[in-house]
Amino acid sequence: MNLNLTLAFQVLFFIGFVWFSKKFVWTPIIGALHQRKTQIADGLAAAEKGQMAEQQGRDQAQQVIAEAKEQANEIIGKAEKRGAELVDEARDHAKQEGERITTAAQAEIDTELNKAKETLRGQVGELAVAGARQILKREVDGKAHADLLNDLAAKL
Repeated sequence: MNLNLTLAFQVLFFIGFVWFSKKFVWTPIIGALHQRKTQIADGLAAAEKGQMAEQQGRDQAQQVIAEAKEQANEIIGKAEKRGAELVDEARDHAKQEGERITTAAQAEIDTELNKAKETLRGQVGELAVAGARQILKREVDGKAHADLLNDLAAKL
């Protein structure tokens, strides 16, 4: 056996093996690895986009919730303001009604007072006439002394 010939066959076999491996084994493995690397990169990018979309969704949800709370507070504020206005209106209406009732009652009191004064004047006039009758022991003519009674009633 010749060492050089064996070494030459081994070199040729090794070169053939490397060429065969590169052509039929290594290229599909590298292609599969590259394809897998691309899929992994795409998956990571999609996951990152998904996380960004989720964060944006959360931010939008927080914003919508904040706007809803603000609108609710505005509505509550308007309702409280309207309630206060209704209370003030009711209070003013009640005050006006009370003043109207008080005015009507005062007018009625004045009317009754005037009636009572007129009644008292008439009674005082009758008492004056009765007193004069008692004093004079005679009857006094009502027509003749009507002016005196009216003056007396006006003074009272």
